[in-house]
Amino acid sequence: MDEKDLKKLEKKISYKFKNKELLKNALTHKTYAFEAKTPVEYNERLEFLGDSILGFVVAEELYHSNKYFSEGELTRRRSVRVNNSFLAKKAKELGIGDFLFLGVGEIKQEGFKNPTNLANALEALIGAIYLDSDPETVHNFIKKIIFDEDFQL
Repeated sequence: MDEKDLKKLEKKISYKFKNKELLKNALTHKTYAFEAKTPVEYNERLEFLGDSILGFVVAEELYHSNKYFSEGELTRRRSVRVNNSFLAKKAKELGIGDFLFLGVGEIKQEGFKNPTNLANALEALIGAIYLDSDPETVHNFIKKIIFDEDFQL
């Protein structure tokens, strides 16, 4: 994968990275990193960060959207937007699987279609955007990706 490919993804997500390494790290599966001849960072740490940021933004949007929701209703609605199957669906819509750096075995198992890989990469991408920009930018990215026109707050 080259800079041209990464620019395609940046166009799809409507965000241009200042630090391209963050984008590459967000797309790098640990199997690729373990097989690399030189040390390569992979996406698990960014995934951890992105998961927390995603949860916060979704919770904040829900909290402000309807003051009559109970804690239980807020929790239920948040869980719909932060679970792996929903995130994998959104990652697939963005075509993130086409940009993943995977190890040989993971490629043979079609890891670019694996819902867990897709969801993890989207969370890592959120973490990378946060580190590359600012809270408002990542908040807007999450709102655009997660809160589509079908979503009822």
